[in-house]
Amino acid sequence: MRRVLGVEAPVTVFGVRFPNSVGLAAGMDKDGVALAAWPALGFGFVEVGTVTAVAQAGNEKPRLFRLPESAAIINRMGFNNSGAEALAERLARGPRLRVPLGISIGKSKVVPVEQAVEDYRTSLRALYQYGDYFAVNVSSPNTPGLRGLQDRAALSELLAELSLECKALAERERSVPRPLLVKIAPDLTDDAIGEVLQVCDQHGISGIIATNTTLSRDGLAADDQHLAGQAGGLSGRPLTERAREVVTFVHKETGGRLPIIGVGGIMEVDDAARMFDAGASLVQLYTGFIYGGPGLVRRISRYRRDSPASRG
Repeated sequence: MRRVLGVEAPVTVFGVRFPNSVGLAAGMDKDGVALAAWPALGFGFVEVGTVTAVAQAGNEKPRLFRLPESAAIINRMGFNNSGAEALAERLARGPRLRVPLGISIGKSKVVPVEQAVEDYRTSLRALYQYGDYFAVNVSSPNTPGLRGLQDRAALSELLAELSLECKALAERERSVPRPLLVKIAPDLTDDAIGEVLQVCDQHGISGIIATNTTLSRDGLAADDQHLAGQAGGLSGRPLTERAREVVTFVHKETGGRLPIIGVGGIMEVDDAARMFDAGASLVQLYTGFIYGGPGLVRRISRYRRDSPASRG
């Protein structure tokens, strides 16, 4: 499908060339069923998933709630997807995507946390040849025990093994390893984020995705308070400031050396501009796209193209 709304503003981040800096966040197209549509709507890259090694139906419905007065969404989808092998088969059958493809991998719900490493590795092996980068999702609030993988020891073991697997798979292809990124929660303290960054540095991780959804219910409008008790992660406008704070912290803590994909509460061009100013190299949309449509993608891309800062 021809790109009909895209704005060219090329940038290279962690060795991957992106036609523009605005991507579709994981969660919108878990199984990669609409891949041709996203570049046609202007996105410069697409992140599918989160996918798990074991196919799973996700949490019981209802599991998605729109909070229009807050420009927000609460979801507890629970990694509903057809599994890594099914995604690999779909990607093998389809044409090569014209923009970079990120693949978000997570832990299967039926797999004990103690066996998480092999579970992630299974997904990585199945999908490795199709992804331009891989996002290690250890921060969704909707899989029991998942966020515990952000703890130093657990995260270090997971990233060590996935990094080794990437190197082994790259050797077979006689290529450089695909970039590995870690997606973190906005609910971590600065000290906890600092520990995550130390582990990422130790294992040569290529970037950080900041942030996932939040368990906080701060910032909800009065007319949406009746949904505050719904379990799940909150995204959209209430997350704008916190997501930017995390990006700022990561950028400062790493001295700007670690690329950041900023995501969370980007509802208008100014939110994206502030994310870039905070240190993000790329941004992703989910809730902002739902409320703002493809026009928002185009406006952010045009801003980035025309911004003096982006020209160096």
